[in-house]
Amino acid sequence: MSSSSATTQACSLIQEEFEQPCPIRDVLDRIGDQWSLLILESLAPGTLRFNELSREIGDISRQMLSRTLKRLETDGFVQRTLYAEVPPRVEYTLTELGQSFLVPMRELVKWADIHHARICQARRASKSG
Repeated sequence: MSSSSATTQACSLIQEEFEQPCPIRDVLDRIGDQWSLLILESLAPGTLRFNELSREIGDISRQMLSRTLKRLETDGFVQRTLYAEVPPRVEYTLTELGQSFLVPMRELVKWADIHHARICQARRASKSG
């Protein structure tokens, strides 16, 4: 059995048993979007408020930042703390789960940096061939 079909079969069994999507696909779909990794890396040094996080990332819209933070909070990567002050203060910090993800995330980023030129070269060769 190929590793691809073994993974598909494992995902199907997990889905049937727990009525959840395949864990691999589920996690990669969530953290593989355009903004999640940048948000997680921005929160790595510590707690940030919404506007600080927005400035840190730069070119993300407020709506997209809010939406992505909510998804990361729902999945347990980020903790949102609301302080009952006037004006209200909201802070975001990585949870233990979010902190644990930094290690494999940084390895993936390092791998992408090392191999990006080869990937681009393969894409150009595929288009010209």
